[in-house]
Amino acid sequence: MALQEGDPAPDFTLPRDGGGEVSLSALRGRKIVLYAYPKDNTPGCTEEAIAFNRLRQAFAACGTEIIGVSPDSVQRHGNFKRKYELDFALLADEEQKLASAYGIWVEKSMYGRTYMGIERSTFLIDAEGRLARIWRKVKVAGHADEVLAAAQEL
Repeated sequence: MALQEGDPAPDFTLPRDGGGEVSLSALRGRKIVLYAYPKDNTPGCTEEAIAFNRLRQAFAACGTEIIGVSPDSVQRHGNFKRKYELDFALLADEEQKLASAYGIWVEKSMYGRTYMGIERSTFLIDAEGRLARIWRKVKVAGHADEVLAAAQEL
């Protein structure tokens, strides 16, 4: 059954760029933007990361932390983060545990072949750990601004 707005956000603990781990339960009491993207250093994913990074101070001003997650390794995330001077955590979901729990590890197709991958999605999690807003099949243009507006209303 797909996650719905109002449901408790599934907990996770994943390694992050630069070392250490991030768990949702440890962030209780803060609003979280959890955005999932397919792959570091691809055009759409880079554009999305830059857009969230550009708005990070506005997110911080409304008490919201940004976290990006993809199946890429911690090392790839570190390189991606340095290259684009990203100032938020990137989590490595190499075994797709978070993606599966959130229902975003899906069959995709490109050029006639099918494969499993991340469905670009964003989850706005409230301070009590509930899914306040869910965006699936995200189109990158204007998305970070839309998420910021929702976070400011929460």
